[in-house]
Amino acid sequence: MVVKAYPLGMVRIMNNNGIGEDEGDSVVEPYVGLEFDTAEEARDYYNSFATRTGFKVRTGQLYRSRTDGTVSSRRFVCSKEGFQLNSRTGCPAFIRVQRRDTGKWVLDQIQKEHNHELGGHVEETTPRPSVQQRAPAPTKLGISVPHRPKMKVVDEADKGRSCPSGVISFKRFKGAEESDEQTQPKATTEPYAGLEFGSANEACQFYQAYAEVVGFRVRIGQLFRSKVDGSITSRRFVCSKEGFQHPSRMGCGAYMRIKRQDSGGWIVDRLNKDHNHELEPGKKNAGMKKITEDVTGGLDSVDLIELNDFNNHISTTRENTIGKEWYPVLFDYFQSKQAEDMGFFYAVELDSNGSCMSIFWADSRSRFACSQFGDAVVFDTSYRNGEYSVPFATFIGFNHHRQPVLLGGALVADESKEAFSWLFQTWLRAMSGRRPRSIIADQDLPIQQAVAQVFPGAHHRFSAWQIRSKEQENLRSFPNEFKYEYEKCLYQSQTTVEFDTMWSALVNKYGLRDNMWLREIYEKRENWVPAYLRASFFGGIPVNGTFEPFYGTSLNSLISLREFISRYEQGLEQRREEERKEDFNSYNLQPFLQTKEPVEEQCRRLYTLTIFRIFQSELAQSYNYLGLKTYEEGAISRFLVRKCGNENEKHAVTFSASNLNASCSCQMFEYEGLLCRHILKVFNLLDIRELPSRYILHRWTKNAEFGFVRDVESGVTSQDLKALMIWSLREAASKYIEFGTSSLEKYKLAYEIMREGGKKLCWQR
Repeated sequence: MVVKAYPLGMVRIMNNNGIGEDEGDSVVEPYVGLEFDTAEEARDYYNSFATRTGFKVRTGQLYRSRTDGTVSSRRFVCSKEGFQLNSRTGCPAFIRVQRRDTGKWVLDQIQKEHNHELGGHVEETTPRPSVQQRAPAPTKLGISVPHRPKMKVVDEADKGRSCPSGVISFKRFKGAEESDEQTQPKATTEPYAGLEFGSANEACQFYQAYAEVVGFRVRIGQLFRSKVDGSITSRRFVCSKEGFQHPSRMGCGAYMRIKRQDSGGWIVDRLNKDHNHELEPGKKNAGMKKITEDVTGGLDSVDLIELNDFNNHISTTRENTIGKEWYPVLFDYFQSKQAEDMGFFYAVELDSNGSCMSIFWADSRSRFACSQFGDAVVFDTSYRNGEYSVPFATFIGFNHHRQPVLLGGALVADESKEAFSWLFQTWLRAMSGRRPRSIIADQDLPIQQAVAQVFPGAHHRFSAWQIRSKEQENLRSFPNEFKYEYEKCLYQSQTTVEFDTMWSALVNKYGLRDNMWLREIYEKRENWVPAYLRASFFGGIPVNGTFEPFYGTSLNSLISLREFISRYEQGLEQRREEERKEDFNSYNLQPFLQTKEPVEEQCRRLYTLTIFRIFQSELAQSYNYLGLKTYEEGAISRFLVRKCGNENEKHAVTFSASNLNASCSCQMFEYEGLLCRHILKVFNLLDIRELPSRYILHRWTKNAEFGFVRDVESGVTSQDLKALMIWSLREAASKYIEFGTSSLEKYKLAYEIMREGGKKLCWQR
């Protein structure tokens, strides 16, 4: 009997007496493909499942349609998800349901594993529907994570001799036939914080032996080096299923980290024994494996290096995470695009065997956009959070309306320095060698190394989501007072000197000088601390905020290959249509002026609507400030600008009368390319009625899209200038082609215009 009040595909189990069974197993395990009539039904179902399993549920994140604003997907999470309260443990368990065109809600993502003890039967707050499982609908790329069994370590026998309880003998991994006298030192089977080793290799072999008993495989994870002498200060050994870079990996959080002591030994300082997958006790870690620091070069999450017994030759293999079926489908797509777009570019990385690895592509519109908006670039690797079926990465810029624009797409074969270096170099070649001034990308060491190699001089800013994630992981046990002062130090310090002073006082106050994580992130402060980022141009991308991926949630892990291309095209066209609308509005709508200042009329005439509103707000705010000249020598003057009624908010403005050059301690112009209220206040005091041309960045103007090149004022190199001219002319020509082919009359007009232009350029037939 199907009960309509329950989720679609679920029926109430009846016993022989026709009475609904009330046992815990009457609620089926959630699975990908499970359907519900409403999101509320999905929540009620998950509540019932949670009650029987022994945890509580909270309503998590939701996503809305960009078309009509309706809710398109919902997440229901374990009550211990996140770290906002001391009672929460960052539990990853959740289900996500997505609304289909039919109106049904389908469970499309799931994580069943919890990182805390489950409490058995939890008292229900709502009536629980007893259910029976319907055969799940097949899902092409769906992944469900099996429940992890309890982990049990058993004593191993060594050639007939029992090991002491809780202790194992470590045989050489080359083979079991070698004498026990040559085995590695004994160690407790269970690693624990404070466990000491004589060398990193000893720790590595211990963790491998432990992994073999428990039932998982090991990879060498992240390492950190001293900035003083370059020596390694800490290492992580992770489960082979850590991360999401390969379909076989599922984000397992198990790891052991060792820290180097002053004595030269190593000690376990961080540890997580919980796995989110099934374990296979007795599983061998193939091959003799050691740490070879000079070879790994500090790469994050590289496979353990195998030593060849015959010639001691060290080799590493790169793992291709792109399914082979993707290559022919994409090449088909690329060839069709090239037939209609002469500027379409694509490239493929080949390994030593001639096999396809990473892929990069960009159409002519993306390549042209880079010539205008490629100064601040986001390398978005959202695929790493498990949302995508393949490692799809994007290069994103921000246009003159502050909208994201696509500068290229890629599939990343593996997360090695070689893969990222090839990708960055290929992107640079496709964009006529125009290098970004700044780039936002993840902080993983392979990416850091590739950015430094390919984009020397570009300011690499770490992704905000990664910083927030690591803060949650490392600061969750700290008192709330520390977290408050940490945030204050981070976001209220106005200068680098002020930040360094506040940071030093903070770690001294709480006795955290030896905290490894705090030391590590402080060493990298130039890559993530707001006070250190303000001097570089980032197009106004918020320092402490995240931005929505270019394709939102449309490219998820359930779509087919053909649908991937279709949604890629649809998402790109939707973004470009939004840009066209803003272009139209900027040319045809005129915002009201709030002051009678000539500078406001000047900027209304030049800036796009979005940028003008930002400038107008700064101009209006400047009237709330007082300016006082504190120094003057020759053409140089200094002003102290402070907010009325707030003695603590003040900034220093330096002005040169000889060239009308101004700079402010808030560095808004350096960071956003727009003048701040403090400089505008000084200009008002000095009766400067129009902004000097250097303070009107061409990229923020209405004409930026058309690529008008100003070679005198742009200050670009001759190579960059040529690239700008190529893409500006190519884009203009494409407009003639687009509109000129819409009718025969327009074709004749466009051809006549180009022919007359050709005469002026003195074409020789």
